[in-house]
Amino acid sequence: PMDSMMVVPEYRQLAAAAPATKLTHPGKAILAGGIAGGIEICITFPTEYVKTQLQLDEKANPPRYRGIADCVKQTVQGHGIKGLYRGLSSLLYGSIPKAAVRFGMFEFLSNHMRDAQGKLDNKRSLICGLGAGVAEAIVVVCPMETIKVKFIHDQCSEKPKYRGFFHGVREIIREQGLKGTYQGLTATVLKQGSNQAIRFFVMTSLRNWYKGDNPNKTINPLVTGVFGAIAGAASVFGNTPLDVVKTRMQGLEAHKYTSTWDCAYKIMRYEGPRAFYKGTIPRLGRVCLDVAIVFVIYDEVVKVLNKIWKTD
Repeated sequence: PMDSMMVVPEYRQLAAAAPATKLTHPGKAILAGGIAGGIEICITFPTEYVKTQLQLDEKANPPRYRGIADCVKQTVQGHGIKGLYRGLSSLLYGSIPKAAVRFGMFEFLSNHMRDAQGKLDNKRSLICGLGAGVAEAIVVVCPMETIKVKFIHDQCSEKPKYRGFFHGVREIIREQGLKGTYQGLTATVLKQGSNQAIRFFVMTSLRNWYKGDNPNKTINPLVTGVFGAIAGAASVFGNTPLDVVKTRMQGLEAHKYTSTWDCAYKIMRYEGPRAFYKGTIPRLGRVCLDVAIVFVIYDEVVKVLNKIWKTD
């Protein structure tokens, strides 16, 4: 595949008239994605913790929390500020490879789909985003999320049995085999695939609109941030129902449901359509911030890498 990355000299002269956008080498994308994912998670983790707590705090048993503020208050009172960062390590181990796989795959696919000027059209970005999402779901997200949900669930039980991240992973694999870390794969692939397809599609469309006829127009990081937030919001509204189903399928109560469809059907039947949008507000704020931060940091890191690591 390296050869396809090399630009043939004859093509160079032809393209001199319309300056071609520089392609990003997938290796750079993997590194930049990993760095962006790591920084972003440290900034946004506490809201993720609160979201999972509220989603697991179902109506069945009398709820422990009255809402977002109450959940934060009780956690800080019980465990200090550190409490909001419980389970962070497990997310860092997931977030870094997740963003690395996502951007690496996206750049790999998009490099093959760009036109002569190096422009990626909106429809094709949808396919590249879908591929990136499916890749990250299978390689990283599904096993990681399952472990995370089991972990936070375990922390909330009377006698937590996992001593730390690696101990927990060993226990889960010992009790349930590797299959135990692949619960809800269908839901996760659907969710990540549609999520990244929506995000990269919105992001590419906005970038193409902003650049107009000049593919080399530089985009201010603030503008990238705004575009990222819009892309994040779009993905939340398209996706929250899948997220709710996925959280249920991966919790310790998963045995109540026979399959992803069964879970969706039961939520609809017993709790009504509003249950699918549970946790939307904390998630909306988080995802917008999240996507904005990742795209901004990713772009900035790629700029730095282009200076040090020559791939032309």
